Amino acid sequence: MSSRIHTMAMLNRLMTRGYATAVPRNFDKVLIANRGEIACRVIRTAKKLGVKTVSVYSDADANSRHVAMADEAYRIGPASSSESYLRGDKIIQVAQQSGAQAIHPGYGFLSENSEFALACKEAGVEFVGPPAAAIETMGSKSESKTVMEAAGVPCTPGYHNTADLSPETLRTEAEKIGYPVMLKAVMGGGGKGMRIVHTAQDFDSQLESATREALNAFGDDQFIVEKFVEQPRHVEVQVFGDKFGNYVYLFERDCTTQRRHQKIIEEAPGPNISDDLRKQLGEAAVSAARAVDYVGAGTVEFIMDKSGEFYFMEMNTRLQVEHPVTEMITGQDLVEWQLKVAAGNELPKSQDQLQINGHSAEARIYAENPQQNFMPATGKLHHLVPPEDGEGTGVRVESGVLQGDTVSMWYDPMICKLVVWAPTRDLALKKLNDNLANYHVAGVPTNISFLRELAQHSAFVNFQDVDTSFIEKHYDELVKPPETVLESETALSSLALMLSLIHI
Repeated sequence: MSSRIHTMAMLNRLMTRGYATAVPRNFDKVLIANRGEIACRVIRTAKKLGVKTVSVYSDADANSRHVAMADEAYRIGPASSSESYLRGDKIIQVAQQSGAQAIHPGYGFLSENSEFALACKEAGVEFVGPPAAAIETMGSKSESKTVMEAAGVPCTPGYHNTADLSPETLRTEAEKIGYPVMLKAVMGGGGKGMRIVHTAQDFDSQLESATREALNAFGDDQFIVEKFVEQPRHVEVQVFGDKFGNYVYLFERDCTTQRRHQKIIEEAPGPNISDDLRKQLGEAAVSAARAVDYVGAGTVEFIMDKSGEFYFMEMNTRLQVEHPVTEMITGQDLVEWQLKVAAGNELPKSQDQLQINGHSAEARIYAENPQQNFMPATGKLHHLVPPEDGEGTGVRVESGVLQGDTVSMWYDPMICKLVVWAPTRDLALKKLNDNLANYHVAGVPTNISFLRELAQHSAFVNFQDVDTSFIEKHYDELVKPPETVLESETALSSLALMLSLIHI
């Protein structure tokens, strides 16, 4: 940990506990340092609380939905993220210029940047997230494992000693651990910089491949090596802490169905998780948060084997993309919690006041081509009609785009998060499939047909042998050749496109 951030961590421990206030208060104005659906999501809650909002935008986003929704909007640079949404100095300058008291980072971009969190604090602007020291500790795969082991949180057997991470040492430690092993970039995240190595003969080539990816994504080439848990589930726990030292967990989410190590369908609560196991997961997650004096929303991710044994994987020190499924089963607005906690209020609920109600599932709808290994796509959304959502429907359409917008090369190609709630998992998956069938897009290829196949696949519905390789194992069943995609869907999209082009 840098000495500057370490000093601020010490001050944070001394100050936040003593100066948090029991008098409820809110910010008057918040800047959202993000774009797309998460910026729109934060703006909606801020408006509900009577908080004015400030958007920032790049040239590519000048006419975007999040710009139109905010009370104020400021240009921060060209389309490239490195010249706009990653320019923390410009964003803080806009916050000061606009009179925003806080910056909500959303997810991605600067949300897990400890230097940005510290810069906000030094500028007198509240960072809606954890202290910089917590971000830095949990952002390091090696340091976080050391802290978790000391806190009694179960960790995967592995080698995490950053004093010597040479390829020779990693190769030797992999032999000691026993194959298969997992290589993980020390500063990695989002599924990047990870490789499964099945044999010693594959080690060097996999490390070289992972190193190239890590350097490109994070600018860091250090790796740790861990035992690879075979046929694993990916289960994560939503945690929250405040400035008074209170912590709760808002139960677990299952994020096992992934493609290229990236989540595609998430659900809450986790299928086949007993009450006892749920409590163990939740308490381990709270221990993880408490160990780093965590404040705000965080997600502790675990890998779980077939027997139900679970191991700490990482902590995401921000709001997760899939947070709506937790909101759906708990009835809580997590963005509201974030804003209230950052403003110095206590957690809105205690642990015994939180309960699970029903089941929720979320599908990420992307502009991409599943037939070409999910290659991202770009283009104009000539026709975009989502299913009906709103209060009482048990459906949420979380999107930052509208018909006529363009999915560009500059940013993530996600069109929408489709979120549903129902009393049971079976009903929730049926509802998800029905609403996917009513989601109509023309202008770019999407993964909607793939998501429908997944949501109704018998093994997935019955949760039989579901692990992180489920999509890979069932690829041919889930991804149909272009000519076999339902003719009705193709015809409807074509008709919609024709009508939009002639302005009927």
